[in-house]
Amino acid sequence: MSTTTTGHSGKTAGVLPIAGFKDLYHVAAVERALQELPAGANDALRALYEKMLKLGGQRFVVKPSAMPVMDALFEELPNFSEVLEDIRKQLALCIDSSDAIELPPMLLLGDPGIGKTHFARRVADIMGTGHGFVPMSSLTAGWVLSGASSQWKNAKPGKVFDTLVNGDYANPVIVVDEIDKASGDGQYDPLGALYELLEGGTATRFVDEFVELPIDASGAVWFATANDASRIPEPILNRMNVYEIDPPDAAGARRIARTIYCEIRNGHDWGSAFPELPSETLLEKLSAYGPREMRRVIQSGFGNAKLAGRAEISPDDVQENRNVKRTRIGF
Repeated sequence: MSTTTTGHSGKTAGVLPIAGFKDLYHVAAVERALQELPAGANDALRALYEKMLKLGGQRFVVKPSAMPVMDALFEELPNFSEVLEDIRKQLALCIDSSDAIELPPMLLLGDPGIGKTHFARRVADIMGTGHGFVPMSSLTAGWVLSGASSQWKNAKPGKVFDTLVNGDYANPVIVVDEIDKASGDGQYDPLGALYELLEGGTATRFVDEFVELPIDASGAVWFATANDASRIPEPILNRMNVYEIDPPDAAGARRIARTIYCEIRNGHDWGSAFPELPSETLLEKLSAYGPREMRRVIQSGFGNAKLAGRAEISPDDVQENRNVKRTRIGF
């Protein structure tokens, strides 16, 4: 059995076979916990234990048997070449062994809008193991990663447990987005769970506070993104490989714009009415934007062209949101 990942162009990016199975948790322990629940226990917790028994504790483990084709990623994300090269090295080590995919936790550090989150998601696509996404800027509770006690009203498991137990794989990619914007309420540390999750030894018996049963989270592949490293606790930084991501140069920005254009066009039925590739004049204008803004203005540009009765985006169709102040990326 294997999993095939497909790039935005539609060409196969690589085949990562299923290497076997791994036990995330012991079913017998779940059975005991279910039997020992008092009559007035949280109904959601009881239902979760029953679901865990139904799913079983085993999950697939994915490993590369050959190097995934990553050329498209190097072309698509030119300012992430250093990270991609390190990922390729780690994958190479797994190819002729029985080891599953194993990457060190990685922190992508750089200015807003240069494509850090997009990069992490694209790597998850290449891995083919599924992924969880945790946007820390919009969350304040300390239990987002590790769950909240079942004694609390509306409590539920955290994102780590949810990604592993409800997914098909024991080694998913988990993206902690904007980790430097995590904020607690003074009582809970939203990053507290990472102290053990980023260490292979302690992650093997990670206990979600809602579930109160250990699961093996050591297979998770961690990516975090941030703008300001000074706002991240030193022990977290010490557990991660830190990469400072620069804005793309002019040529790189044009390649990114072309990729995003093709991704949007090819992802919609209406896209077939537009040219397969953007014009050079359009790319020139788009190259002044960061990757995040590119996606917004290209999507809008398709609509503007359609409203004008044209089947091609012109530079005039690329319009800034007047309510958003834009700073040009320097090259």
